[in-house]
Amino acid sequence: MPTLPGMRNFAPNMSSFAFGTSHCVRCYGLSGLFSSVLSALCNRHDSRHELVNVIASPIIYRYLRLAVNLFAFSRHRPIPLPETPRLTSQDVTVVIPSLQGDGGELWNTIRSILATEPYEIILVTVEAHELRARMMVKTIGTSKVRIFSVAQPNKRRQMVRAIPEVHTEITIFADDDVTWPTTLLPWMLAPLEDEQYGGVGTNQRLRRAECPKFQQRIWGFLGALYLERRNFDCASCMYMDGGLPCLSGRTVAYRTKILRDPAFTYGFTHEEWLGRYQLNADDDNFITRWLVSHGQKISYQYHKQSEVHTTLEDNPKFLKQCLRWSRSNWRSNVTSMFCDRHIWTSAAHVHYISTFEVEHPLADTYCRLQPWSTYAVHLTTISHWAIVWDALLVYMYFRSTELWDDDSRTSGLVVLACWMFTSKFIKLLGHYIRYPADFFLLPVSVLFGYFHGLIKGYAMLSLNVTAWGSREGADDDDAYRMIRVRQKHEEAGDYRGTNYYTQ
Repeated sequence: MPTLPGMRNFAPNMSSFAFGTSHCVRCYGLSGLFSSVLSALCNRHDSRHELVNVIASPIIYRYLRLAVNLFAFSRHRPIPLPETPRLTSQDVTVVIPSLQGDGGELWNTIRSILATEPYEIILVTVEAHELRARMMVKTIGTSKVRIFSVAQPNKRRQMVRAIPEVHTEITIFADDDVTWPTTLLPWMLAPLEDEQYGGVGTNQRLRRAECPKFQQRIWGFLGALYLERRNFDCASCMYMDGGLPCLSGRTVAYRTKILRDPAFTYGFTHEEWLGRYQLNADDDNFITRWLVSHGQKISYQYHKQSEVHTTLEDNPKFLKQCLRWSRSNWRSNVTSMFCDRHIWTSAAHVHYISTFEVEHPLADTYCRLQPWSTYAVHLTTISHWAIVWDALLVYMYFRSTELWDDDSRTSGLVVLACWMFTSKFIKLLGHYIRYPADFFLLPVSVLFGYFHGLIKGYAMLSLNVTAWGSREGADDDDAYRMIRVRQKHEEAGDYRGTNYYTQ
């Protein structure tokens, strides 16, 4: 496996992620935790008291995240609307990259966005579908939609095509299958009243199918929980340290001057993965990392009036969506932790030369550390495997309680089982309150959580694959999403500056 750029001089101390909350986690860290557990389990001469102490370490490492996030989620509040806002809907241009350029979902998306009264909408499709897009806009009967096209259906290229055409201070990217509430824009603009904020995301819910078949209901249930879990993680991390997994491209706002900067444009169109591939996927992950590395604050507006509805696959293609998301998480989180390292290095100084307006320079800024987000989100990509952790905890419990009497051992096992079961749904409680009947599908969620470990493992072994597999026509030009670098690097570990690529 190739060495990651920047890893040669990088040896993080994993114990730093305990944040002083537990002596066990501070002592063991992540690598030390596993070595100590294995040593205690394999060494017959270890005392039972020591083994009980060891079992506390993986419990704390795994469930500390849940306990703290529950507290943080309950405390998180969105940035309130200003009494006299400087920014209005007329300062917003909405960019919609679309593959088909037409269709019922896109119609509904455009209508819901027009109801919020933005300055204009820019729809970017592929050349083969441009005429269909123009006919659709003519049918809608609005002059607020402009249409552009690119040769191949690639979201990054579509976004870059639209950015020079934006004439407003704020740019919002939206997928072509979302539905906006009429109250969305004021909530998205509220954080951007502060010049320190560069990007804003919102909470998302699944638009449930009407009169679904049983199979559709199962897949829809899993999709709804995916979005619910994401809302929970984003809101919790935002409260703790101002970080989050990713500003989702389903609907996200940025300052236009950030997107127009030549340095951003070059980085956005020349990102490399492992120094071997030019990456043209994972656009929202790149922009989120860019904001973090350039000292820009990000905000997550979790509020009913900023809730965006979207669609996910309600059939077995949902597994392909999960695989694509998992690959994206692997690539982005590994890049954040081991290549960029801005989320956990000590206030790394950033000297950034830009063409921004003089009154709002980004030069000489400092990266904001995200210790909790690193532990609670990025590290879970590597360390959170539900079936492995659950099996390990149960095995360690039985090993450490061999000398207990049967009643005590049974009572302890009941407590452990209840805690493990509760942890499977407690952060999804909001969904079950809204849809009580879905509680009967909870076993499906638990089993899928175990199965998802296999998806994540397969994703780890196929990170050079960027295919969607879940949308017709989306993979016609998949080869352009991950292009192998042909020119060798001048220096080992230097993965910037090459302009020659081949498929």
